[in-house]
Formats: sequence, structure tokens, C-alpha cells
Amino acid sequence: MLTEPYLIQESRWPKIGRHIIAQYDDQSIVVYQAYRPAIGHFAATNNYFGGEFSLDRMSWIKTNFLWMMYRSGWGTKEGQEVVLAIWIKRSAFDEILAKAVHSSYVPELYPHTNVWQKALKQSQVRLQWDPDHHPSGAKLERRAIQLGLRGQVLAAYAKDWIINIQDISAFVQKQRQNINSGCRELITPQETVYSVIDSETQKKLRLSASTE
Repeated sequence: MLTEPYLIQESRWPKIGRHIIAQYDDQSIVVYQAYRPAIGHFAATNNYFGGEFSLDRMSWIKTNFLWMMYRSGWGTKEGQEVVLAIWIKRSAFDEILAKAVHSSYVPELYPHTNVWQKALKQSQVRLQWDPDHHPSGAKLERRAIQLGLRGQVLAAYAKDWIINIQDISAFVQKQRQNINSGCRELITPQETVYSVIDSETQKKLRLSASTE
């Protein structure tokens, strides 16, 4: 996992708007999840999700490390003690984005609420734009993406799309200690704005221009 001082990265990230901020290359993209030890340790050891992992419930992935830290309390919340960095195929991630349906009604995308409700019910990928957060937990103007997977998409994600899984819990706990210093010592995974090539997917996600 590539890392960089937080303050250097923060200075170049967009301050507002809806952006997919992630660590990625031509072949893969990193997403984050946090689980109780039984699930997290199994995944990190076997390089896929199995054991006590359930395919019958929605599973949420985040591309933004700091949003995952906010959600998991830097790995201190019960049931989220094991923080995982999961490298998945970039082609699979683009497929996930193409299948996504917003969790809330967007009039610009659906002529009527019943059309959106039907799409949401049938969809295997749920999309949410949530406030991004400063390492301290303070809410930011910028929005961060999270994607809920279920059904066949979740099954493919759990085994077929994974390239590598790394337990980064020790890294998370070490960096949590660096927040109180004004983040001067804070190191985070190196992330940049992810470019979505397909114009229809761009429009559906309602992505902001990267210059914002």
C-alpha cells in the first residue's frame, strides 16, 4: 500500500463536490472495509471473504480511507476492529459503478419516484454520497462515495474480483495516535481523484468536475 503524509495530500484534494478519491492503478483499485476479527482475519488469511461472512446481506465498500476511519472510529468500534484494504480489479469496480442506483431519489435521473423505487429494488449495487470527514471526525463539504453490494455482485466481489487483501489494523492504530498533533505526523494511503471514463456512468453518479 502506497502512503503519503496526509497534509500533502489534503492540499491537492478537491474541497467540495462529489468525487471518488482512491488509490488505484491501471489494473486495480483499493477499497476499504472493517469487520469483527472472525471475518476480517479469515479474509486477510485466505484472500477472499468466507467463513462467517454473509452473502445474504448488503456489504458496503469505501474507496476513501478517511471515510472508513470515520465510520469505524479508526478501528475502535465494536464489530469493526479489523480494517481491511482490498485490492479489486479495476474493471470490476467500473462494473460496480455502472450498476449503481442512488439510495435516495434524484429527480434529474428518474422521471417519477416509482421508477427510482423499482430500480433500487432490483439493483444489486446501492450508491450513497456521504459527507467526507477530516481525520478528527469533523464533517467536510466534499462528498465521499460508498457502495452497497448484494446478490451476484456481492458474490463476485467476495471471491472472483479480489486481487489482494491486507489487514491494515496495526497501521490504522499507529496513525490514530498522530491525529492530535495537528496531523503533522499523520500518514495515510496515497489517494487521488478516480476518473470515470464512461460518460453515462459519470452522469448517473453525478460526479463533480475534478477542478472543484
